[in-house]
Amino acid sequence: MKPAAPRFTRKGVADAVVILALAAFSVWLWMKPGPSPLIDTGGMRTVRAEVLEVDDSGIQLHGLIEFGTQMLKVRLPDGTVADAANELRAQLELDKKFRPGDTALVLVPRAGPPTDVLVARDHWRLGWAGVLFALFALSLAVFGGATGLRALFTFVFSCLAIWKLLVPSVLTGCSATAASFTTVAGLTAAIVFLVAGFTRKGVSAFAGAMLGVVASLALAEFFARVVHVNGATMPFSQQLLYAGCPGMDLADVFTGAAILASSGAVMDLAMDIAAGVAEVKRHNASLGARELFGSGMRIGRSVVGTMTTTLLLAYSGGYLTLLMVFAAEGTRPLDFLNSTLVSAELVKTLVGSFGLVLVAPFTAFVSAVVFTWKGRPGE
Repeated sequence: MKPAAPRFTRKGVADAVVILALAAFSVWLWMKPGPSPLIDTGGMRTVRAEVLEVDDSGIQLHGLIEFGTQMLKVRLPDGTVADAANELRAQLELDKKFRPGDTALVLVPRAGPPTDVLVARDHWRLGWAGVLFALFALSLAVFGGATGLRALFTFVFSCLAIWKLLVPSVLTGCSATAASFTTVAGLTAAIVFLVAGFTRKGVSAFAGAMLGVVASLALAEFFARVVHVNGATMPFSQQLLYAGCPGMDLADVFTGAAILASSGAVMDLAMDIAAGVAEVKRHNASLGARELFGSGMRIGRSVVGTMTTTLLLAYSGGYLTLLMVFAAEGTRPLDFLNSTLVSAELVKTLVGSFGLVLVAPFTAFVSAVVFTWKGRPGE
């Protein structure tokens, strides 16, 4: 008895086309050069070097802060032993100290052997970070199966899109808000249709998520200006101005960052509601748009509370030390809520949460329309 020939469905072909297209685009992004530097690097490059000896005699301790120069003797990849300097600038978030046996990233000339004392830039951390990523990928593959592998693919694709498309476009003068919105739209389409396919569920999730992103964008544009958030509260924003972008509109960057930060939660909630409506429709095909909309709203109410709290906890965790400083200094909530740093995070949190609240009825409405639209059946 001959085995049955494989059946190629329209959904299977569409999914294969999406995967192949995204794979080809990801390879192109990987091969594409990263953002071009805006300042002269002096013909230097970074290499890994083994730290052989350290000399801490040039480091001074004043209270809790160390500053000065730690001298290192390092072995370069070609076997050359050279001297390197590690400058401590009394900035705990940036300063680092080395010990013999550590692997350091040092600056060396692109051409020719080093002639002067090298600069030790930082520790080499990608070894253990690679182990962590491998464990993350393995857990996705084991527990998620084919869906987990797709999620891993979209994770890598998102990283490439942000670094190779979003960042260079903003550095070359494009509006950060427009570039972030375009990137979010592309990532949402890629992730949603890769996970759900070109189905009614996928269309509903994508449309609902994009309506939520548009609402978040409008809210961020308005409230960032009326609350007088200038965008300089973001880490390294001032350094960005001196790194070759003196005319950068930091308020525009803040708005783009706000919608980018909340887009993942918006996409997640939209997919939850669309998948719930699809399941309801599958179990009772006779339900109309009104009933499906009610089901979508009830699903949204159950999820949106935890999702908004997730955003609050994520943003609060990033500024926990700032809140502890306010508490240690006895600053009243009325005072620190008006500070520039806290106001910026408050706007970002509320804008993202408002987008989540709005995406629930948006997705429920779109799902009700799409799943009752006459045409080819399917999820």
